[in-house]
Parts: sequence; C-alpha cells; structure tokens
Amino acid sequence: MVTAMHMSDGLVNAPTALLFGAIAVVGLAFCLMRARADLDERTAPMAGLVTAFVFAVQMINFPILPGASGHLLGGALVAILVGPYVGAVCIAIVLLVQALLFADGGLTALGTNVTNMALIGVFTGYGVALLLRRLARRGKGGLVATAFVAAFVNTVVASLGFVLQYAAGGAGGASLGTVFALMVGLHALIGIGEGVITAATVGAVAAVRPDLVYLLRGTAPALVRKEASA
Repeated sequence: MVTAMHMSDGLVNAPTALLFGAIAVVGLAFCLMRARADLDERTAPMAGLVTAFVFAVQMINFPILPGASGHLLGGALVAILVGPYVGAVCIAIVLLVQALLFADGGLTALGTNVTNMALIGVFTGYGVALLLRRLARRGKGGLVATAFVAAFVNTVVASLGFVLQYAAGGAGGASLGTVFALMVGLHALIGIGEGVITAATVGAVAAVRPDLVYLLRGTAPALVRKEASA
C-alpha cells in the first residue's frame, strides 16, 4: 500500500469534489496575485528549481511500515524557500502535471489534493516556520530544526484535510474513525521522513545561498555571512 496524501478518484462524492475544486481555484487565484510581489529575476529561477525538485522527489517513495510507504509532500519545504504564495503555486503545478501525465491522484480529485497539499500543507508549514523564525535566524542548526518541525506538522495537518473531505462526502466505504486513525497515524510517520528531507534540503540551500531562503529575509547581514561561510 502506498499512502502519501494523494487522493484518487472516487474517494469522495461529486459534490464534495466540486466544492473543494472551487476552493482550490479561489485559493490558487489569490496565491497567484500575491506571488507576483515575491518573484523577481533572482527568485523566479529558484521557484522553478524548487518545483522541479519537489516533482522529482515526490516520485520516490520511502518505507514507513511493512507494506506501506510515503513520499515528500513538500509544503514546508517550498514555503521556507520561496514563500507560501509562490510555494502553493509550485505544489499545484506539480500536482497538475502528475494528474495529467502520470494519473497520480486522479483528475476529479485534483481539487481535493491541491487543497490539502498546496493550500493547507504549504500555509501550515509556513505558519509553523514563522512561529519558529527567531530560532531559525540563530544559525544553521536552528533553521534545520525549524524546517523539520514545520514539515512534520504540515504533513499531519494536511492529512486532516483528507479526513475532513471524507467526512463531508466520503465514498470509499470505510468508517470515519478508521480513516482518521489510518491517515493521522501513517502521516505522523511520513512526517518524520518529510522532516528529514526538508531539513536536509533547506540546510543545504542555506549553507550556500542563505539570501535565497525566504524565511531568512530580513536576517541580520552578519548572520547571513556566517551561514554562507559555515
């Protein structure tokens, strides 16, 4: 069994799929408007690289239990590196390409997946990172710890989006209690792998170009120089 947040066609009924499809469209439209302020000749290439990286890593599954595996969601990763608005667009692009070219998630489930991973996941990850930004700005160790916690929390909270959608119009036949226990329990384990990948990636970027890490914007120049030379 592979479990990693991607909802497939038929898990929720048509009205629920349409509702969350509308939520995804409105949310992404808002993110696109706000993302313009965060993109320039320096950050736009970074957004492209982050999108390509998430797409590639999401194709790789890691084991969490016998017979169960997961993959990177990427919400906290993109939020920390390029900000929540650009990050949400990046994840949505990944999900769209996966649905169209690889049948990963299903077209009727695209709205629910975008809501969970590109909106709930990204903004939860960024919210946690903001709460811990003082820790992140103390040095590389603090940034890595912040990235791990943000990624873990974003994974678990995004799985609750799945539970909410199933409660609203689940069509899979399983009880809500079973879905809740399965999703939250497994995604708590997936969150550990998510945290490790996110922390390692953010730490690697900050070691070379801390000025490109969105979360570190406004950091004292002395700290930025310290991170670059670490």
